[in-house]
Amino acid sequence: MQIEEVITRINAFLVEEFEVDAEKITPDANMKETLQLDSLDYIDLVVAIESNFAFKVKPEDFTGIVTFKDLYDYVSSHKQLKELV
Repeated sequence: MQIEEVITRINAFLVEEFEVDAEKITPDANMKETLQLDSLDYIDLVVAIESNFAFKVKPEDFTGIVTFKDLYDYVSSHKQLKELV
C-alpha cells in the first residue's frame, strides 16, 4: 500500500468519525488539537485504524504520534510490515 492511499483512507475516516473539516487535516497539524481528542476519542481512533488497516495498534505506540504525518508514517510502516508477513 502506497503512502498516498494510507493518507487518503486515514483522512476519510477522520473526517467521518471526528466530524472535522478535511482542510484542517494537514501533515504538520497537531492531531490532538485538530481533532479535539480526549482519552475516549483515542480509543475510537485506534479502533478505526485497526478496522481500516487490519493490524493491532499498541497503546504505547501512540505516545510518539503528535502530528498527522506521525500517524501516516506509523500506519504506513505497520501496514508494510503486515504485508511482508
